[in-house]
Amino acid sequence: MRRILIWSGVAASVALLLAAVLAYLYVNGAYRFSYPDAVTYPVRGIDISHHQGEIDWKRIAGQNIRFAWLKASEGGDWTDPTFARHLAEARAAGIAVGAYHYFTLCASGAEQAANFLRAVPEKLDLPPAIDLEYVGNCAGRPPKGKLTHEVQMFIAAIRAQHRVTPVLYTGENFYDDYLANDPRLAIYPLWVRNLYGETAWSHDHPVLFRQFASHARLAGISGPVDLDLFIGTKRQFAELLAHPP
Repeated sequence: MRRILIWSGVAASVALLLAAVLAYLYVNGAYRFSYPDAVTYPVRGIDISHHQGEIDWKRIAGQNIRFAWLKASEGGDWTDPTFARHLAEARAAGIAVGAYHYFTLCASGAEQAANFLRAVPEKLDLPPAIDLEYVGNCAGRPPKGKLTHEVQMFIAAIRAQHRVTPVLYTGENFYDDYLANDPRLAIYPLWVRNLYGETAWSHDHPVLFRQFASHARLAGISGPVDLDLFIGTKRQFAELLAHPP
């Protein structure tokens, strides 16, 4: 019995050590959970905000990064102070750019749309993206119908000015709570967060982009960065740029 207990303790210690090593490698960008096939998904990108600080966009472009989502705004009154600089530098490096807005649960859709349009008055290469998630959001949880209405108000304002259909960024929990089986939002394509493999939870909802890694490391960015891919071929991506939804 004593020997069994000793071996059990050793096994637990080894498991904890292995978990700690994997966590260290993950946080430092040396390991991730998913490695999508580059032949099937050849168009890769990143999403960034002020958290990434200074970026050498020419070095980023040299690592087969074809597009970048840049955070433009959040809620009804905050704008990312690095947006304009990143926009100009990414474009100069030949990277297709898009802007995203972090949608808070405690401000109206019209108010948030006005904030986004002040930051992004003109249409960019990629359609605008609306970030719908719980992380860092308001504590309150509006009823499903209320949130849908506010998102629709945001979308209506964006479409009126940019003449383009936005993309909805989300993860599984938020999707299940608010977007699943909602015909009013099912017509808008998704940009999904899934770090573990192919996305199954989005069902028949059209998916254009997938965030497949966080804490990744790229030359030209001093800290971690999210990696994304386009669900399609290089030709289809070119068509998206030429004729956004």
